[in-house]
This record gives sequence, C-alpha cells and structure tokens, in this order.
Amino acid sequence: MRTDDVTQRAKPRVVALGEPKFVGDDYLKAFSEEFDYSVLEAYNREQTKKLLPVDIERNGPVDAFIIRMGTTPYEPFDADLLQALVPDCKIVTSASAGYNEFDVDWMIREGMYFCNTVDAVAEATADMAMFLILATLRNTSAAEKSAKAGTWQIAPGLIPARDPAGLTLGIVGMGAIGKYLAKKAAVFNMSITYHNRSQLPADVEAKYSAVYSPTLHDLLSKSDIVSVNCPLNASTTGLIAEAEFAAMKDESFLVNTARGAIVDEAALKAALESGKIARAGLDVLCDEPNVDPYFLQSDRVIVQPHMGGLTDVAFRKAERECFENIRAYFETGHPNSPVKASS
Repeated sequence: MRTDDVTQRAKPRVVALGEPKFVGDDYLKAFSEEFDYSVLEAYNREQTKKLLPVDIERNGPVDAFIIRMGTTPYEPFDADLLQALVPDCKIVTSASAGYNEFDVDWMIREGMYFCNTVDAVAEATADMAMFLILATLRNTSAAEKSAKAGTWQIAPGLIPARDPAGLTLGIVGMGAIGKYLAKKAAVFNMSITYHNRSQLPADVEAKYSAVYSPTLHDLLSKSDIVSVNCPLNASTTGLIAEAEFAAMKDESFLVNTARGAIVDEAALKAALESGKIARAGLDVLCDEPNVDPYFLQSDRVIVQPHMGGLTDVAFRKAERECFENIRAYFETGHPNSPVKASS
C-alpha cells in the first residue's frame, strides 16, 4: 500500500457518509483490516455540514470519503458541504452512475479524485429501459387501469398492441447501460442502431449487433423506439428538443432512463399531444419529485419514480465499487473510474 502521500497514520482513514447497507459485513470486515474505516452518522445536508468538521477535529483528517446510494437529502455535493475535507482528502467516491449533482471541477481543483460507479447500476437500469420499451408498446398502464376498472379490454388504445419484433431501437449513448440494453433488446428480435460521441470498434458493434448512426437526427429518423442512455452534462442538456422530435418517425416511442433534463419536457408534451410520439416511458423527470403533473396524469406516459438502478444487486455492486476505487488508489496511485473535469 502506498504511504508516501498519506500522513503518519498506520492506515489511510476512510469515512462513509451514512451506513452502507448493502456492501456486506464480511466485505467491510476485510476492508477494515486494510483501512481505518468509520461511518459519519449524517443523513442529510445540515447534519453533514455540522458533523463532518467535528469528526475531523476529533479523529483526524479524512483520506477518502464514500457517498452511498440515496444522495437527494445531501445535494449538491459542493464546497459548501464538503469543505472540511480539504486539504487532506485524496479521493471521493460515489455509488451513483450519474454525477451532475457533484461539483467535480471543485474537487479536482482541491486535489481530490472523484469517482462514480461504472457498471454497478448499468444492467438494472437497462432492465428498466427494456421494461419501459415493452410497457409503451403494450400500453400497460392503460391496460391495468382498464382491468381494475372492470372494463377489461374495452378501453380504447389497447388492441392491437405493438410487437417489438422487427422494430428498430435507437440507443442514444452506447455506454455500459446502452450495451446491456442492446443485448437485451436483441432477444426480442429488435434491430439496434446507436449514436455515441464516437463510433465503437467494429468487433464491439458486431458483439451487440448494433449499427452506428453518425448523427443524432439520423438515428431519430430510423428508429421506432428511442432510448435515452447518455449522461447529463452541458452538451446533453435539452439534447432531445423540438427539432429532434420533428425528426422522429410519426407515432414512435421515447424511453428515458438517464436524466430528465436531457429531454426538453415542453417539447415532449407537445409531441405527445400531437401524436408524433405515441407514448413515452419515463423513469426520470425534471425537478424530481416535484415533477410536471402532466407526466403523472397523461395516458400517453408510463412513468416510474426513478427506480432504474434501485435493486439489491445493483446497490451491492455500487457500494463495493466505491470501496474498490479507494483500494485501487492506495495500492496503485490511480482509482478505477475517475471522472475528468468538465473543461
């Protein structure tokens, strides 16, 4: 283990923000043999701002800081919240795949690595995307309402449903989630096209039976269903807006399991109301949980409360990725999944 950039303590001090509930007792026991590990019992922003400086004063500087799943009570993760970590903390790890709620640039300026999770929630989120694809095609929300109301199959818009076989799925963002989704969609005999910042190698495209669309509008014009799977950042905010909906096929479908702000919600509402988009499957929305009531009330929307990565296996993987990033840093000097500065 590296010790040249760590203080004279025998073990690097690692603090988790709140108790990790899924990583496993045996795993924590083994980790604690290598590191001075403890938990900061703070479960919202105000508690953290109050207790973190006290913990450091009593127990010494923190070398590595872990942020578990469930970040909403703490957000944003910025200098105002985490200033007490400076200047000693060398790495902050998050159990989330997305990182728009983290001031990564500030952390890097202060000499800290910031790491997200790369694969932990990817398959679970792809499962949610596949569920929403099938749900929009089969209009399951309307079907369930009809069954519970006793009208059974009589409600309009239920028959005939759409079959996924033979349809083209356009994946916006062919990262870990997009790749899992492509693999799952192929089982339903769907054709896959994707748009990414850069084209994947030919052997990877062949593995996922995916065809590259050089522009976003090219993908939109070819796809019966569009699935948004890219991260939210300055270049993807409002990525799917009025012009993009206009480029899509008439009566196509939209699924979003990434972040709400990637889709212009006013443009989506207009596309749904005009029938340009037949139905949308949304696991993410702007201003969660205080979302636009339209998306909760419309019969054209199948909605979930941002549940894509919230499974038991995903939580365990995510928390362990946090710890493994820290272990890798202190063993090699480099964590497994550092996030780069935005500029």
